[in-house]
Amino acid sequence: MLGQDQILKTLETLVDKAKKAGAHEADAMMGSSRQLSTDVREGKLEHLERSESANIGLRVSINKSQANVSSSDFSEDSLDRLVAQAIEMAKVVPENPYGGLASSDEIAKNFPDLDSFDSYEPTTEELINIARSCEQSARNVEGVTNTDVAAASWGISTSALVTSNGFSGTRKNSAQGFYAVVIAEKNGEKERAYEQSTAVFNSDLASPADIGKKAGELAVKALGGRKVKTGHYPVVFDPRISRGLLGEFASAVNARSIILKNSFLKNSLGKKVFADGVNIVDDPHRKRGFGSRGFDADGLPTKKFSPIENGKLTSWFLDLESARQLKLKSTASASRGLSAGSTPSPSNLYMEAGKISPDDLIADIKEGLYVMDTMGHGANTTTGDYSQGAQGFWIENGKVSYPVSEITMASTLQDMFATLIPASDLEFKFSLNAPTIMIPKMTISGK
Repeated sequence: MLGQDQILKTLETLVDKAKKAGAHEADAMMGSSRQLSTDVREGKLEHLERSESANIGLRVSINKSQANVSSSDFSEDSLDRLVAQAIEMAKVVPENPYGGLASSDEIAKNFPDLDSFDSYEPTTEELINIARSCEQSARNVEGVTNTDVAAASWGISTSALVTSNGFSGTRKNSAQGFYAVVIAEKNGEKERAYEQSTAVFNSDLASPADIGKKAGELAVKALGGRKVKTGHYPVVFDPRISRGLLGEFASAVNARSIILKNSFLKNSLGKKVFADGVNIVDDPHRKRGFGSRGFDADGLPTKKFSPIENGKLTSWFLDLESARQLKLKSTASASRGLSAGSTPSPSNLYMEAGKISPDDLIADIKEGLYVMDTMGHGANTTTGDYSQGAQGFWIENGKVSYPVSEITMASTLQDMFATLIPASDLEFKFSLNAPTIMIPKMTISGK
């Protein structure tokens, strides 16, 4: 991988070439990565892959017309061709009245230490042994009869941005993790379950043996799934599922969706969307966060903000272009690929923990569903309709009682958001994180 100084020098050269060729504005990005991944099954290596890539992208503006091009060739001749292609494209594409770079006084000049890079690099044998340990621990659980896959992976990436308005910045990230997907069997019935651990730093990963054991225990616990009677019941979402609802929220408040009028929340800015006490926070400066970033793809300084404060929707996710179109201020949420325009996206998005424990949340439920897994994608963020296949456990008299399967839960995201209650068990494991949540009433279709 190229060093950061070398990357910036290459990008500066590319921007200078574009300006000399007639671009009114230009920015150049580079992304490089190195990855290692392995899969094992029944202790035997099934897949091993090592990859390394580096690509460069150039965006130019002539008046209000923009063009994006990219290449994996960093030679002088290739950079010249890249500039020529971008200039020619910009001359023929329609104008974009909302495009263009930030002003020089808006760009980020100081970057916080986000502790986002771990220099640890595992050997191939170490990764294989992690996957084997995870699988073996799962297979040691009585009732587990097979493995779909046990896998471990590691990767680092470097990205950089240089703009003709004076911005220059790089960031370096690492990610590693492992998981197991195993099958339990009893009396001819089979159930599948998984567990995983991911982290920016190797030292923050769980034990492979612990993760494998949890996967095995979940698979065995799911055996004997029953159908339940169709009706209206409270539904409790395990954190592995509740974070998906946070993703639907992020999609619905993306400024691009608002501009296209295909979000069920398009008329909700400044209004109550969740219940009192519910707060959702986007924190790009969280140390060792998967989505942490000191600047966005527009070169703007990032900052922590709350799109939901005490249940009220306070902001969309905005990049510079969408903010101009909506006559608002960017939330510095821009992200983009090397050959495409920017789009807003969250960084480290989470729902704050509530005040009640998961056990106490369940204690008052006479009958209800505890969701451990969902099938398919059943959320429509244009209309808010929600219908999803589910698997989990039935709650009876305040206790998680027996496994259930082959059921469908339905409601609307509007009702689910407005009534959900978060528990106190928030943990930061991914770029989207939420605690256990309870929705007081959903339609459950069973028998």
